[in-house]
Amino acid sequence: MPRLTADTPYMHPDCEIKDATFGAYTEVGRGSRIAHSQFGDYSYCDRYADIANTTVGKFANIAAYVRIGATDHPMEKASLHHFHYRAGDYFDDATDDDAWFAHRRGRRVTLGHDTWLGNGAQVRPEVTIGHGAVVAGGAIVTKDVAPYMIVAGIPAVPLRARFSPSIADRMMALAWWDWSHDALHRALGDFRSLSAEAFLERYE
Repeated sequence: MPRLTADTPYMHPDCEIKDATFGAYTEVGRGSRIAHSQFGDYSYCDRYADIANTTVGKFANIAAYVRIGATDHPMEKASLHHFHYRAGDYFDDATDDDAWFAHRRGRRVTLGHDTWLGNGAQVRPEVTIGHGAVVAGGAIVTKDVAPYMIVAGIPAVPLRARFSPSIADRMMALAWWDWSHDALHRALGDFRSLSAEAFLERYE
């Protein structure tokens, strides 16, 4: 793994980036596509992720082959095919349907802080994944996921909470993801060794 920096995101080979911004210590895996999205500090995606129209919080862990914000086809129209909204690719005197593309970009996904999306998971447009939530590999998320909830399946359903409601609320109030880089460094040993409850007792 490369040494990450605060100044420049690490882009592996063959990435496609369009209208996207990246915070400190971020990384984009080989062959990934990121469009119309923002990555918070310390977040990364592994190889061949496809992420569109998404606000990614800090410390997000996005595995390989994850798809977030997959764009839809116009099911209410006479044809699903993109010849009519990408018309400039097909007809000399036609233009693309800018209103349709603006509509798709507006259907955003919000991915909370310290989340984990497993290999091959998909998140549909207009879904919010809460802080600390886990999406199992291969799941397709069609509805919002509560903070610190683990979901799996097609469509994804809750399996269990990572923590009790009181621990989850305290963790969100602590908001360690907003700490400075130096503060994270000082707490590194405790991140490694303490349970969530013990960590809260030390830092609240």
